[in-house]
Amino acid sequence: RALSPRPAVAVRCQEGQLAVTVRRDLFGTGRPVRAAELSLGTASCPPLSPNAAQAFVTFVAALHECGSTLQVTPDSLIYRTTLFYKPTRSGNPLIVRATPAEVPIECHYPRRSNVSSGAVHPTWVPFRSTVAAEERLRFSLRLMDDEWSKERLSNGFQLGDSLRFQADVTSEGHVPLRLFVDQCVATAAPDRSSFPRYAFIDRGGCLVDSRAEDTGSTFVSPRPRPESLRFLLDAFKFAGDAGNLLYISCHLRVSPAAEAPNPRNKACSFSKASGLWAPLEGTAAICSCCDTGSCPSP
Repeated sequence: RALSPRPAVAVRCQEGQLAVTVRRDLFGTGRPVRAAELSLGTASCPPLSPNAAQAFVTFVAALHECGSTLQVTPDSLIYRTTLFYKPTRSGNPLIVRATPAEVPIECHYPRRSNVSSGAVHPTWVPFRSTVAAEERLRFSLRLMDDEWSKERLSNGFQLGDSLRFQADVTSEGHVPLRLFVDQCVATAAPDRSSFPRYAFIDRGGCLVDSRAEDTGSTFVSPRPRPESLRFLLDAFKFAGDAGNLLYISCHLRVSPAAEAPNPRNKACSFSKASGLWAPLEGTAAICSCCDTGSCPSP
């Protein structure tokens, strides 16, 4: 029995990208299409540099690129895009020798049993100016429910969910304080210096995960009170890691509430609407170092 021919369009859904291979003889007529007449997604991404001698044209793009869309279902993350064939006109403008075509493409990824936050263990650190036991500060970091009304009972998440964190500091007899989160690191092992390691808050209060194109991570405005800080983080897992645990370690710090936020004391999220870093409090200038990496050390 004759073998089935290779499909005209083949798709490989990989960890963070998709690869699309298109047969030049797209319609099986013996007349190859031009690579320049093919594009991927509404952003019209071009193929990799084509070789005219090859029988195939290849596209490689990240899952969120080229105008793809994401649908979140109870069981799956579904990325959708389209392969477009838009033939150029022949030398005679009165005739048409080819018909445009659209090929829908989907990549499905399971959500269940992929991500868990593990336990979040707050670190208790005394304020540097502490001189008496009554003035010691108590820091906490908690996972909250969807209404931010109480601590979340479950620490299991699925890809596509948002993790709600609330950091707090309490003290007795201390001057009013404002809380900041200088750094948060996610690791696959309890050791915060282990690899793989992802610092999603860094540079003294820059929520760098909000810079990614496909996330909704952000500091939540307004604060419930100066000594509390809330932020959202989109669930994720490390590529190639077969485990289902994430360990998160954060460095919390306070400054006097009367002190205005500055490049050293800040909480900055990236606004995709404006394309700029935006502070939770203070002027936009305090966040200007989030991209340059020149933020002063806390």
